[in-house]
Amino acid sequence: MSLPAEAPAGEALGVLSRFRVDFYDCLYSRADALFELTDAVLCADGPVKTLVELSLAAEHRRGHGTLYAALDRGWLEPMRLRRTLAGLPLPRAADGRIVLAVDVSNWLRPDAPTSDERLFCHVYGRGDRSSDQLVPGWPYSFVAALESGRTSWVALLDAVRLGPADDATTVTAAQLRDVIERLMSAGHWAPGDPDIVIVMDSGYDVAYLTHALADLPVVLVGRLRSDRVMLRDPGPARSGPRGGRPRRHGGVLTFKKPDSWHEPDVTTATDTTRYGTATATAWDRMHPGSPIAAPGWPTPRKNSPSCTAR
Repeated sequence: MSLPAEAPAGEALGVLSRFRVDFYDCLYSRADALFELTDAVLCADGPVKTLVELSLAAEHRRGHGTLYAALDRGWLEPMRLRRTLAGLPLPRAADGRIVLAVDVSNWLRPDAPTSDERLFCHVYGRGDRSSDQLVPGWPYSFVAALESGRTSWVALLDAVRLGPADDATTVTAAQLRDVIERLMSAGHWAPGDPDIVIVMDSGYDVAYLTHALADLPVVLVGRLRSDRVMLRDPGPARSGPRGGRPRRHGGVLTFKKPDSWHEPDVTTATDTTRYGTATATAWDRMHPGSPIAAPGWPTPRKNSPSCTAR
């Protein structure tokens, strides 16, 4: 659990104490054994490789048989735990805005052929993309609140396992909606506060998620591949004696071809302490195009800087 470093010691201990009580209340069956097992996982020296090691930890005061029985017959109420996490102090950006990140992390299970609903998870090779692999495992979609500054600490708010029949984009939209509604119910956001920023990588359909979450106070920021193609609005319909079918798309903007870029609607420049001047350009009223829709368009390969959608 991550607590604000500037919080008084008494306040931080109070938050931690309340969270432990609330977490215990989320355990509906075999509560004592599961609670001590959680403490053992958090207090173990180094990575946990076997369950029997946890039964030997000082925090686990029961025998190893109780540990296995708790994992087999114990029960935790997930929705109550999600509400408990949403009620904790939330890290914010420097301007006080809430920033959420959504991503998928794989729990690789290549040696568990009897585990249900395993999928082939993509694993990146080190230094050589030709060494990428597909390993059986369980992909989990995580939502976390980000802190400002140079830190890797996050406040984890939700986790959902993706199954073979799930559409990742639809699951992400429902997951983000649930998280934001819980944060609003917990009082972290109120009308008049800045919109919540949601950041994501290039594997997400930002356009669809923007439409699916249009009624929520959010701004979506997603990375786009460097070889993507964006299309302008078609503009006014053609008129005249010849008429004709209205155009569906306007001009083409190809990321890898700067000569195809038109005048940006917004350009900003910021001096950074480590990287010099950072310049960002933005175009309004653009929509993604398919690389298959026109000859000569490139095939997607790698990532590029981000774009913002509302």
